[in-house]
Amino acid sequence: HVQLVESGGGSVQVGGSLTLSCAVSGVRASGYCLAWFRQAPGKEREGVAAIDTDGSTSYADSVKGRFTISQDNAKNTLYLQMDSLKPEDTAMYYCAATSRFNAPEPRRALLPLEYAYWGQGTQVTV
Repeated sequence: HVQLVESGGGSVQVGGSLTLSCAVSGVRASGYCLAWFRQAPGKEREGVAAIDTDGSTSYADSVKGRFTISQDNAKNTLYLQMDSLKPEDTAMYYCAATSRFNAPEPRRALLPLEYAYWGQGTQVTV
């Protein structure tokens, strides 16, 4: 049973940094495609960054050059390093996963419907 637990959210000033973590349990993270999504009040959930099992990454245009997705397979943990934060980055951030056997095509890696497992979210306020 896949469980995802996010942490690291909080309030930060404009231009500041935060690192989000997503602890993966029940499975080996190395066998799953992982991603970060966010949802602001009144808006649809949007893909932020994704990482495939081969280490390839995808980013939303709005965060390219500011956010970095990574994973530590020894710790079974996914990370999102967020720098140069802007007020428009304020949202609930969610970790998501799907088995490598259901890996999305690269052009679909930031679509919520491609992911089967979701965490409860962590709030980021800028």
